[in-house]
Amino acid sequence: MKTPIKRVGLFGKYGDRGGREVLQRLCALLEARDLEIIVEAETATALELTHATSCPLDRIGADIDLAIVLGGDGTLLNVARALAVHHIPLIGINAGRLGFLADVSSDNMGMIGEILDGHYQTEERFLLSASIVRDGTIVLTRMAFNDVVVNKGDLARLIEFETYIDGQFVSGSRADGVIVATPTGSTAYAMSAGGPILHPTLAAIVLVPICPHTLSNRPIVVHSDSQVEVVLVSDQSAHVTFDGQSNFGLRNTDRVCVRRSPVPVTLIHPLGRNHYEVLRQKLNWGRRV
Repeated sequence: MKTPIKRVGLFGKYGDRGGREVLQRLCALLEARDLEIIVEAETATALELTHATSCPLDRIGADIDLAIVLGGDGTLLNVARALAVHHIPLIGINAGRLGFLADVSSDNMGMIGEILDGHYQTEERFLLSASIVRDGTIVLTRMAFNDVVVNKGDLARLIEFETYIDGQFVSGSRADGVIVATPTGSTAYAMSAGGPILHPTLAAIVLVPICPHTLSNRPIVVHSDSQVEVVLVSDQSAHVTFDGQSNFGLRNTDRVCVRRSPVPVTLIHPLGRNHYEVLRQKLNWGRRV
């Protein structure tokens, strides 16, 4: 955090009534430090924080110096995309399941105090910027923190598409789809589909086929400066999703163009966080014998 922290934005998991008590404790901690608190509007409504100063998600980034997100990784993904253009660092308090990104325990508010005292480490992650090109015109642009996924629609049938990297033809495929993931997203859907786990600081993008008809069609890793294009080559039911949180219907000859976003996300972790320890805990890997 390069600038002094004066205003803190609080974000919660919508519909999670259990988060109210945690946010109230967090508010008390921040108020004791004379910090101004702004609660994201839908969080304030859902948790009935009626006396809190609130602001909509699409505007709050201009008014805060730090974001504290209570929820799972999905909640943090949503907030990170919204705040990226404002270069707001984020702290994640885990109230979900795995918590690869939100790694502060909701039972340990003291850890937030230590971070505010300057005892923390930062980690910069990159986002993907995706554009849908239809008949030569960009019809949609979105950002993704984990992944951009082209996959089949309502029918249980393979889709046909071609993949290009930096304008060079890579392959034609018949599959359920393909995942284009960041190192952050390599432990999400991409991992479930058989992709490799990438260290979060790598300048790389991974392409993971989903149930390819050709068994030799394997995941590949390319440099993060690459532009990846996925082109539908026949009439079929297909769509593209962004972080699994929004989607867009695709048509024949649509081009899904994915590249590294120039806007990064800064995550704040407790001092001493070890990426491999996180993997051991979350994936139940073996410990020293």
